[in-house]
Amino acid sequence: MPALSIAPALSVLAAFGRVPATRPLRTWLRTTGYKLRPPRPLPYVTAGRAASADGDAHLATLLHEPRPGDRPTIVLGGFVPDAPEQVFLLRGDLLRHGSVHYFNYPKSGFDIDRLCAQLDELVHDLALRAGTPPVVLAVSFGAGLAIEWLRRARAAGRTAPVAGLVLVSPVTCADDLVAPGSAKPTTLLGRAIQPFLADEGDGFNPAHIEKARSIFVRMFEAGAQNKAALATLMTRAELLRLRDAVIGTINGIDQTGAAARIRALRHLPAPTAALAGDHLPLCEAPVLILYAEKENAVLQAAAPGRFVLTNAHRALFPDSRVLTVTNARGDPVQHASLIFHYFDFRAPIMAFYARLKGRKLLQVA
Repeated sequence: MPALSIAPALSVLAAFGRVPATRPLRTWLRTTGYKLRPPRPLPYVTAGRAASADGDAHLATLLHEPRPGDRPTIVLGGFVPDAPEQVFLLRGDLLRHGSVHYFNYPKSGFDIDRLCAQLDELVHDLALRAGTPPVVLAVSFGAGLAIEWLRRARAAGRTAPVAGLVLVSPVTCADDLVAPGSAKPTTLLGRAIQPFLADEGDGFNPAHIEKARSIFVRMFEAGAQNKAALATLMTRAELLRLRDAVIGTINGIDQTGAAARIRALRHLPAPTAALAGDHLPLCEAPVLILYAEKENAVLQAAAPGRFVLTNAHRALFPDSRVLTVTNARGDPVQHASLIFHYFDFRAPIMAFYARLKGRKLLQVA
């Protein structure tokens, strides 16, 4: 597996002069706050059961950072990294609105049925027991899982009690990454997972899994070369900590766990199936859908999920808005780049939370 070099990132602190002064100041304030109150996600146990992977390789580990506030957040990450690293920089903004709850997918297994059950339990805890319906913030593969969870709830005659939904760079199904019948996928990630999608069995070639693992490392490494962004985002210590956590997660997923995650992606139905069903809308709460300006490094050109969520999103989510996140400073925003393009994603996400707060105040009035 290629080593992750962070030397370029550690030599760019002098680049602060090339960016607006408010951004390094905001970073300084955030890191000072983290020193006073370091991020320490704690195990979370739902009322229904201990949902922290007690001996079950298919259960996600639930963590939370408790804070006062009436708008808790549930984070569903992508394939990697784990959820706390997915919102490594955004967590401080989220905590100002309430507690943040993290789903860390199991390293040695994965099961959509169990994940949906855990999500049901956690949302029930927050919305019904505590009286604070959460926002579900789902990233990439996690967005596909969130949509599938909503679809199953509606099919069962239930409406998920959420305050809102944020979908960041949604990957809703395998066809979003690899076009059906494609001899040579157009994206790096598509080439990594095509062998798994072509194999209808469950026994995947270990060499293919190691190749996919190395590609995820390369994708993170590519972001770590973003010198101007890194100069405004984090300290050397933070970068080292993030690097260790991300690479540790990538290496920590065993072959059984990797195969299970890819199998889950393969079994996610495309949103076009939901459009043809009888259980619409999937969610009537406010929904924000964010795509990066350079999704084509991950999503194939004719991705069905992007087509539906761009052109027919109000059929699924009547109170929804779709935005493309761009970077006017010249460095294109990449797929689900909540770390290296934190400032670009932060603005629309925090505006969404402000809208939810205003909506609640109007309801109270």
